[in-house]
Amino acid sequence: MVDFSLKGKYALITGASRGIGEAIAMALGQYGAHCILVSRKMEALEAVAAKMKEKGYEATPLACNMGYVDKVDALFAEVKERFGKIDILVNNAAANPYFGDMLGADEGVWDKTWAVNVKGPFFMIQYAAKLMMETQTKGAIVNVASIAGIRPAEFQGIYSTTKAALIHLTKAYAKELAPHGIRVNGLAPGLTETKFASALFTNKEIYDHATSAIPMHRHAVPEEMAGTVLYLVSDASSFTTGEVIVVDGGMVI
Repeated sequence: MVDFSLKGKYALITGASRGIGEAIAMALGQYGAHCILVSRKMEALEAVAAKMKEKGYEATPLACNMGYVDKVDALFAEVKERFGKIDILVNNAAANPYFGDMLGADEGVWDKTWAVNVKGPFFMIQYAAKLMMETQTKGAIVNVASIAGIRPAEFQGIYSTTKAALIHLTKAYAKELAPHGIRVNGLAPGLTETKFASALFTNKEIYDHATSAIPMHRHAVPEEMAGTVLYLVSDASSFTTGEVIVVDGGMVI
């Protein structure tokens, strides 16, 4: 039988305070996981945790800025102390502080985008994998990339290169961790209605241009990304690793 149950598992989701991260947490909680909600702002995380608990799901909010290794170290020390293990990691947190030509970008936006989108996931996986190996947990890791990592998005050159790096990071870690029973996969969302992508929705010309390239002629909502992550972290995908599943309405076919 296909098994999507996550009962008894601990799932850490970054960027869980809104958008795709919140939708992923809701889905994993629905299927039995105790969700460890991680983002920079504790107040926003507590609001999501409250919504999850109202539905009968288990959730614990923990604030952390994944762009700093010392913060990641402290996060996993607390996770180990409070829960003893981790079964699932979803690297969803991302930054896109600059929208424009790469020729106009400065060092600050470069450093911030790479710190959150690549450095953060790299060390989150490193710490999670070490804890999984220590506890002999057959874990599942999912990195939320973007179709921009496959086909660079206009005026999002830096963001696109970080997502391309994240896709390769996914494959490299998958190969390295497979012998330890840890699977690493990715999700590449297309145009999705979130606060993160609000610049694309507030400009009608840009929005119409973007949706005209999507065969389904519409954008996605965050909940349409959650099912793919549920598949990738559950035993339903027990022989799947190193894959990046594109969910984009057919845009990059």
